[in-house]
Amino acid sequence: MKWSSTLSEAPSLELAVREAAEDLRAGLDGVRPDLVAAFVSEHYAKDYEALPRLLRKEMGDVLLVGCSGGGVIGGGREAEKRPGLSLTAGVLPGVEIVPFHLESEDVPEPQAGQAVWEKFMGVPASQNPGFLVLPDPFSFDADRFLKGLDATYPASPKVGGLASGGRGPEANALYLGGRAYRSGAVGLALTGDIAIDTVVAQGCRPIGNPMFVTRCRDNVVLELDGDSPAAVIQKLYGTLAGRDQELFRNALFLGIVMKEAQSEYHQGDFLIRNLMGVDPQSGAIGLSAHVKENMVVQFHLRDAATSTEDLNALLTRYKKDAAHASPQGSLLFSCLGRGLHLFGKPDHDTDLFRRHLGEIPLGGFFCNGEIGPVHGSTFLHGYTSSFGIFRKRSA
Repeated sequence: MKWSSTLSEAPSLELAVREAAEDLRAGLDGVRPDLVAAFVSEHYAKDYEALPRLLRKEMGDVLLVGCSGGGVIGGGREAEKRPGLSLTAGVLPGVEIVPFHLESEDVPEPQAGQAVWEKFMGVPASQNPGFLVLPDPFSFDADRFLKGLDATYPASPKVGGLASGGRGPEANALYLGGRAYRSGAVGLALTGDIAIDTVVAQGCRPIGNPMFVTRCRDNVVLELDGDSPAAVIQKLYGTLAGRDQELFRNALFLGIVMKEAQSEYHQGDFLIRNLMGVDPQSGAIGLSAHVKENMVVQFHLRDAATSTEDLNALLTRYKKDAAHASPQGSLLFSCLGRGLHLFGKPDHDTDLFRRHLGEIPLGGFFCNGEIGPVHGSTFLHGYTSSFGIFRKRSA
């Protein structure tokens, strides 16, 4: 297995493909790859449809997968607010790749059953596939699809991100094989001698204490530990120092514990979800997730320093846990709200990745939503960096 990744910032897509393909050929010692993941910035939008043809001209009949992005990542560098084409390629002996393009209306119900989903996806669960998923946010129900994948392939890693750069339906591009699509989702199921490790950095830290949801309805929390959420929030605000009070007004989230059997909860044990608002009369809060009674939750704050600390801790843990493995390549799916917007400088997450794991080829893009697992279940996240790290299964 061998990977290579590169980034071109050429002014035209044709020149960018030419430059990036030349770099890939050098990085792969002239061996034609089995797979090329391409992420193309919105600056080339008028030429989106030309990418498969341009790539085939330079690299031959390789399998292309990818999408448009509000920013792209290639060669371990991030390109935001400027033209950029990221190409990440893999030579994958002993790996079978099952590509798919799906439209939302064709996807079975999540509870349709294993046989239905295996036939639909074209790969049996017994092969323990890893999934790369790139949906269009305007035309594809990614949450519903991920629930079906988790039900059928519970042990399989699933990573990816929602295409970005477009402002409405059919404004994004999805790539698979020799075609560009304007709707649905594209992706790959990878089986054989490949493993996908995941690192999902949500970038939040807990404040206050864990609490039980004692009364709720759908996505509305009516009581926390028997008190109104508004009252809990007001009390919590009074316990915080000045800087945290400022964050509290602009960057407050609620974390849901994913392993309910735990007796202690730490940073990273929660699925982070947005607060949708507070009802001033009842004191209830709306949440961008369904809740149920007796769930354990805790309020969280997010800022640049916390996001740095979170990613550092997760990459340190991964390097320690994966000391026996040899990662060969990686894709990063990072939120449009991270990068320059959050950190005020380029290459924050990619620099941290290299600092911990070395010069592993790293590509990807900035997404409208990031796909990755938290404690064994796969979710669509926001403000997150989700890494898929590739290595030989037999290593």
